[in-house]
Amino acid sequence: MTTAGSSEAQLDLFLTGSLFFDIVFTGLPAAPRPGTEVWADGMGSLPGGIANLAVAASRLGLDTGLAAGFGDDAYGAWAWTLLAEQEKINLGRSRTFRGWHSAVTVSLSWQGDRSMVTHGHPIPVTQRELIGVPPPARAVFGELVRPDGQEPWWKDYSAGETLVFADVGWDPSGAWDPAVLADLHLCHAFLPNDIEAMAYTRTDSAEDALGKLSDQVPLAVVTKGAAGAIASDASTGETASVPGLSVNALDPTGAGDVFAAAMVVGTLDQWPLRQRLLFASLCSALAVQHFGGSLAAPGWGDIVDWWKAAKASASRGEEAADVVRRYGFLDEVLTDKAQNAVRRAEATFGLLTEVEAFS
Repeated sequence: MTTAGSSEAQLDLFLTGSLFFDIVFTGLPAAPRPGTEVWADGMGSLPGGIANLAVAASRLGLDTGLAAGFGDDAYGAWAWTLLAEQEKINLGRSRTFRGWHSAVTVSLSWQGDRSMVTHGHPIPVTQRELIGVPPPARAVFGELVRPDGQEPWWKDYSAGETLVFADVGWDPSGAWDPAVLADLHLCHAFLPNDIEAMAYTRTDSAEDALGKLSDQVPLAVVTKGAAGAIASDASTGETASVPGLSVNALDPTGAGDVFAAAMVVGTLDQWPLRQRLLFASLCSALAVQHFGGSLAAPGWGDIVDWWKAAKASASRGEEAADVVRRYGFLDEVLTDKAQNAVRRAEATFGLLTEVEAFS
């Protein structure tokens, strides 16, 4: 394993990927059509892409390092300040590239899902050139496949004690080549959604897909959106299935990233598998009630607020009481975690001085 210099402090989580400036429109009455104008009820602007996972992890108390390329425009400068100063993310492996503009995504949230339009260009260097010598970390998060054909950077960690959490992106070709999963045996965890899991394993149910994935990676997790999640952890001998939480979803952007960050938290802290799944489902449910992927991610303060409200409403019916029973482990968890009572921030692009006010 390639390691960083001994003088570099160990991170809880290190990750790299593409950064976007997201503009999110919510509450659309209908899908836009050529020649028409649609007014949205809400709008937010925020760092997106890999920032979704980095912010979610940092707000849950993980010392998070991010390697990303930033444009030398106003969007890039604002995103750097927000991530470093407001969200306390270590950008020691990130760079601003002169003459390179930020990638921009417009996200339209409608009927519980979203459509996106993006413009951008690849950063001028490879991920390995950007990262340099990988920093020491308890966990890393990376994609199984790289479109540039380079060996995945996270392989530098796969022979050591660092836990490698892997994901896959959507396959626009529709091929869903099972060869993409060839490196799963080098990873500790894999967290696809049910559509991805079934497509890559050529199965017809999330449960069958989980069974196949469990033969390839110690911790296999398949998310099912509002229906919850299922998982198998060979390192502990556990299996678990949990329902989702019923919430009024405003914007699903970044929900999978929030779920993944929460799973990293629970895994590093060695929680039982069922508790990890419940916690990750809670965090993603809290996120989708607000618009804007990264800045909708909950902090421990939001979780404290939700738990107090849940317990106060436990007498209102069997469903509410069942939720409190399922999440009873939070009483112990929050004793340790609630000291860092970070809460989500407004998803609004503004002057640099406005962001710096958070530091």
